[in-house]
Amino acid sequence: MSGAMLARLGKVWLGLILVFLYAPILVMAAMSFNASPYYQLPFEFTVEWYEKLSENRGILRAAARSVGIAMVTTVIATVLGTAASLALFRYEFRGKAVLRVLLFPPIAIPWLITGTAMLVFFFGIGLGRGTPAVIVGHVALALPYVIVVVTARLATFDPTLEEAARVLGAGGWTVTRRVTLPWIAPGIIAGALFAFAISFDQFVVSYFLSEPGDSTLPVVIYTAIRKGFTPEINAVSTLIIVVSMAVMLVAARFSNFGGER
Repeated sequence: MSGAMLARLGKVWLGLILVFLYAPILVMAAMSFNASPYYQLPFEFTVEWYEKLSENRGILRAAARSVGIAMVTTVIATVLGTAASLALFRYEFRGKAVLRVLLFPPIAIPWLITGTAMLVFFFGIGLGRGTPAVIVGHVALALPYVIVVVTARLATFDPTLEEAARVLGAGGWTVTRRVTLPWIAPGIIAGALFAFAISFDQFVVSYFLSEPGDSTLPVVIYTAIRKGFTPEINAVSTLIIVVSMAVMLVAARFSNFGGER
């Protein structure tokens, strides 16, 4: 089989994968503009469901709470993750390799198990359920992603730049602020965007740790679906997907996941 044929087959295969991934999302987004509440065809364009969504105070309140929690989570996880990445990059100490390995299990462990463990732990220490518990839980989930992304960026950094700055008389904070941070800034931004997306989209941990009547947007959507599916859910789900994809695309751009063209 020739190289040109293999290239065409590769493109077809990639196209099929993209269809598999995005066809349900596109259908849902299209139905959010369909006039029929029962998804009847032919398709009739309307923005009625978005208008009703704008009047739904419960969903709007949950969305504002999700954004607020995601922003706090982003700040905390980014600061702690960047500091941890710098420590792992600059210093040699006993157990460093073990600490690096321990960063990955929280990413791989199912969130259902993580949420259950957090609920039991927080009640054990007296924190219970509520916004503080949700924020701590989201930070715990987002922190490994920030560390991995920032560490990957630090791997491209030349340590001799810091040594040269110190030889020229720069102190530790000046070296970090003027030399290291500008270099790893794309990784920090990407890590922050990952933290925001993980927190904003998080359902399992939020479901376990939120107080009744004060839930995040994913939990409210889940509750609404259980009571009865309406096109308003399509509308808010479409908006969430658009925001989440935009955040992740920007994160991918800053972290250079797709490589250089």
